[in-house]
Amino acid sequence: MSGKTAIAMSRTRAIFEILLCAALWSIAGIFMKLIPWSGFVIAGLRSAVAGAVMGVYMLARRQRLTFSMRSVLGGVMLAVVLTCFSVANKLTTAANAIVLQFTSPIWLMLLSALFLHKRFTRADIAAAVLTFFGIALFFADGLAAGRTAGNCVALLAGLAFGCYYICLGEGGDAERSSSVVIGNALTFLVGVPFLFTTQPVFTAQSVGLILLLGVVQLGVPYVLLARASGYCPPLVCSLLGALEPLLNPVWVAIFDGETPGPLALAGAAVVIATITAWCVRGGKRKEVGA
Repeated sequence: MSGKTAIAMSRTRAIFEILLCAALWSIAGIFMKLIPWSGFVIAGLRSAVAGAVMGVYMLARRQRLTFSMRSVLGGVMLAVVLTCFSVANKLTTAANAIVLQFTSPIWLMLLSALFLHKRFTRADIAAAVLTFFGIALFFADGLAAGRTAGNCVALLAGLAFGCYYICLGEGGDAERSSSVVIGNALTFLVGVPFLFTTQPVFTAQSVGLILLLGVVQLGVPYVLLARASGYCPPLVCSLLGALEPLLNPVWVAIFDGETPGPLALAGAAVVIATITAWCVRGGKRKEVGA
C-alpha cells in the first residue's frame, strides 16, 4: 500500500470521525430537556463523566496533563461553554441554544482582529452583519417566558467558544487534551454547589441520561476530535459545527415536541447559512494559498 493511499484512507476515516463527533454533540438538547435538574447540576455531572473519559484516553495515549497558559485558559473558556450551554437549554429552546453557540466563528474573527491584528475582508464584514441579523431574529422570537436570558447565556457560550479556539489554536495534542480535562473539571466544580442548593432527585432515568450525556454526547466526541484533527482537511474542520445545529432541534422536535417559532427558524437559517458559507470561503482561500 502506497504512502499516498494510506494518507487518503486516514483522511477518509478522519472525516467520518469528525462528522460522527458533530452528530453526537447534537443529541445534547433532547436529553438535557428530559432531566429535571438545574442546568448547573447537569453541566457539572455530565462533565465529571466526560472528563474521566478524556482522562482514560490520555492515559492510553500516554499523554501527560499539561498546565500551560494555553491549556489553562482554554480550559477556563471550555468550562464557560459547557456551563452556559447547559443552563441555556433550561432557559430557552434547544434550537436557540445551539445556534447561538454556533456564532463562535464570528466571535473568533472579531477577537482575532482586535487582539491578533488580523484584517477584515468584505466577506468577513458581511458575514458578521448577517449573523447578528439572525441573532436579532432569535431575540425577537424569544422575548416571552425568560427566553431573552437564555439567549444571552447561549450567546456567551458562543463567545467563550471563540476564545477557546484562540487559546488552543497553536497548541499541541497534549495541550488540547489537557484543556478538555481542565475545562470539564472546572465545570464539575461550578456545578457542585447546586447539588446542595437545588437538591435534585436521583432516579434511574436521570442517572442513566447523565451517563449517556457524559460518555456518548461529550466524552467520546472529544476523543474523536482529538484523534481526527491531525488528518482532517481544513475545509471539513471548518464545517464541523454545521451538522450540530442542524440536527439538535430536529431531535428535540421529534422526541420532545418543542418547535421553535417562525422568527427563530428564520434566524437559524440566516445564522447557519451565513457562517457555513463564510467557513467554506475561508477554507477555499486557505487551500488556494497553500
